[in-house]
Amino acid sequence: MKSIFKSGVLTLATAALPAVAYAHTGVGETAGLVHGFSHPISGFDHILAMVMVGVLAFQLGGRALWAVPATFVLVMAFGGALGIAGINVPFVETGIALSVIVLGAVVALNIRASTAVAMAIVGLFAIFHGHAHGVEMPENAGGAAYAVGFMIATALLHAVGLGIGFLIARFGERQGAFVVRSAGGLAAVAGVGILTGLI
Repeated sequence: MKSIFKSGVLTLATAALPAVAYAHTGVGETAGLVHGFSHPISGFDHILAMVMVGVLAFQLGGRALWAVPATFVLVMAFGGALGIAGINVPFVETGIALSVIVLGAVVALNIRASTAVAMAIVGLFAIFHGHAHGVEMPENAGGAAYAVGFMIATALLHAVGLGIGFLIARFGERQGAFVVRSAGGLAAVAGVGILTGLI
């Protein structure tokens, strides 16, 4: 399991290298890639939801370690395409806030859903997150480069969630589970704050 995690982190880091390189050249599709990469990490709600996806994948283990985050990234790309195309998706901001609440609660309650159910849940919420990214694409940004940027950033945030799970687990099974579930509870509370406008 540790080797799978290390391989995944190395793969994601390697995938992120073009974004780092383009960020310093100032030519071509730089604007799109940089804007896309920065968008998911510029919003507290996006960060919380995406990290929780990684933590949830860690909790479920097995095939969920890669299938749950991959589902989010792929479906989010679809939602982004809808946003870029100007196709309306209702209740986007509500959906994003609910994603933080639901994913945080699932982690906090340690709900042992099947991988397929977890993929369906994160896939649903990924549409809202993707649509928000697509709609907010700057006019000077290239669509494909922008999409690649926000997909890389999202995958890295998922990797952070997985990493948090693995690091916390080193405290021991009981203590680690308590800390992970507490983090989920805090995320869910923050989601309520986002939904009600208090955060």
